[in-house]
Amino acid sequence: MRLFLVPISTRRAFVYCRPSQAALKKSGYIDRITKKAAETWSTWERAEDGWKKKLVTYGQVVLQRIPYEEWGLKSIPPLNAQRQIEEESAEAKQRPVEVMFPRNAIKRDTVLSVLRTLGTERQDLHRRKMWWCLGIAPLTAPVAILPVIPNIPFFYLAYRGWSHWRAWSGSKHLIHLLDNNIAQPYASPELERFYATRLLRDKEQGKIKLEPGSTPEEPNGREHLLLETEDGKELGEILSAPGIAIEVERAVFQIKQRLEAEEQKSENGQAQNKKKES
Repeated sequence: MRLFLVPISTRRAFVYCRPSQAALKKSGYIDRITKKAAETWSTWERAEDGWKKKLVTYGQVVLQRIPYEEWGLKSIPPLNAQRQIEEESAEAKQRPVEVMFPRNAIKRDTVLSVLRTLGTERQDLHRRKMWWCLGIAPLTAPVAILPVIPNIPFFYLAYRGWSHWRAWSGSKHLIHLLDNNIAQPYASPELERFYATRLLRDKEQGKIKLEPGSTPEEPNGREHLLLETEDGKELGEILSAPGIAIEVERAVFQIKQRLEAEEQKSENGQAQNKKKES
């Protein structure tokens, strides 16, 4: 497998895993259930009206609100006993897991520390949320007696429980790679060329300060986005990982909302200070 560290703003990035072809062929029962659920959801998306169409519409809003960090960790496969043995073997250590990153958007000596932060900061949250969702899900059983409409609360809680489990498992696998020096940073020329055009655009707009051979700086001390929503598709093509496109779109959307909320809070604070002074 291969990891990608994708900077979205001058301060935030997410990790994405592209599994190997061998791993894709080895699908367990959970993966088969997930694939079946995805196919069912795709069928509902094609419905013209009715409860299926409404459910898909509301579901898309809910999925958009799931933190992008969680989606990134979910892309990393769970660490089972067999995989751990294979990764810790002498042969595997000679072929480390590559962490591809753009050297012109993030410093090489911070790559592993950023990965460790991504792997640890939400680990306990995913574990607690997983057990909470799985514990509450059975209590929704009475909803199943309603005719026609499926037990939506149960399926939602079951999905969120699985999602938190998958993110928790992915975070543990990521930390395992870091603790055993299996993950190694590799500067990607393709990623650097991709980010070069974005950095130049942001520099011309005055959003960032960029010196030759350095990573972007914030001229006004404020965090700025490095990517736009539409950049995800091109990035997916460059990395041969189409699934990363939606992850970029989601991350840009969520970070943009956070930055706008922080800016609004700052403006409100300044307005209140001016009123007190007057």
